[in-house]
Amino acid sequence: MSELKWYVLRVVSGQEKKAKTYLDNEISRQGMQEEVPQVLIPSEKVYEMRNGKKRVRERNYFPGYVIVSADLSNGEVLHVINSIPGVIGFLGAGEGQQKTPVPLRQSEINRILGKVDEEAVAGEKLETPFIVGETVKVMDGPFSGFTGTVEEVFEERKKLNVMVKIFGRNTPVELNYMQVEKQE
Repeated sequence: MSELKWYVLRVVSGQEKKAKTYLDNEISRQGMQEEVPQVLIPSEKVYEMRNGKKRVRERNYFPGYVIVSADLSNGEVLHVINSIPGVIGFLGAGEGQQKTPVPLRQSEINRILGKVDEEAVAGEKLETPFIVGETVKVMDGPFSGFTGTVEEVFEERKKLNVMVKIFGRNTPVELNYMQVEKQE
């Protein structure tokens, strides 16, 4: 009877993917797929505008952490996971003799997994929402090349009202997020 529970693993921040790869390789090499069936990096896809181009990248919900479904009743599994390069240790593993990690509560893991599933359904979202009063450059459409000031943000419609100066007069223009880029 296996005791599969979810645990949080602390890893070197920025090396979550590398740690997951090492972990997956070591688990299959040692034949521990039964004891460690899943290794997850909770992340979301976000897109941002860079130099007029839409770039998609993955952003971790919890930088520096990887979530592992594991049966730690066998001490060997704990040792193998802790010896992976980039792994700092389990979250909630006390000091001294009592070093057994504390598993996540079911409600916590449901929330994390639900968020990941929700993201898969929702797709990608824009990471950089705009702020009223911010200066933006129009990258697309008839006003391409003009700069303006954000007057209103319509988050649900992904649109902005931008005040653009055309022939010396301020003119309100409604643009979508993909038509503008933040001014640095």
